[in-house]
Amino acid sequence: MASEAVSQQGDTPRFSIFRAADAPDFSEVDCMEPVGLTPVIMEGIERATAEGAAEGNIVKLLFSMPGMSLTYAWFKSGFPLPLHSHNADCLYYIIAGSLKLGTEELGPGDGFFVGTDVPYTYTPGPDGVEVLEFRTAHEFDIRFLGKTATYWDKTVETLRRQRAGWAGEKPPSASFAKA
Repeated sequence: MASEAVSQQGDTPRFSIFRAADAPDFSEVDCMEPVGLTPVIMEGIERATAEGAAEGNIVKLLFSMPGMSLTYAWFKSGFPLPLHSHNADCLYYIIAGSLKLGTEELGPGDGFFVGTDVPYTYTPGPDGVEVLEFRTAHEFDIRFLGKTATYWDKTVETLRRQRAGWAGEKPPSASFAKA
């Protein structure tokens, strides 16, 4: 994944280069472990998957080393990111597009910090959102917090409404890519 010079004190690189073209999809790596899955949550995830949740996002691991990781995520317009938490601090930086976090609208150059085990969700804007996720861990968990069937019903309904529009959607950064 990366070119690196390793220190004599262990396996932590002192210098490393990574390339986006070489970044594996999150489905190909085991850095994020689901925890606290109940039957209701498992059924909700299965229903969301069947309704095309995978078509609404692309998540890639750009870089990872002990105590640190960097992820690229593109969530397409209106993607219903489930309420969840992680057991690691995370700093988000918006590359392109927009999102709504609570009552706040955030756009390119904006960001937010989410501490360990703090529940959060956000809604991508009309053009979707591309973010970089800087984590204080190279392995971490994900705990889904939608605990009722009604919560997952709403998630699935949003997927049904949004899915058709995702087929031709391009990342928001494509509007300023080189011609």
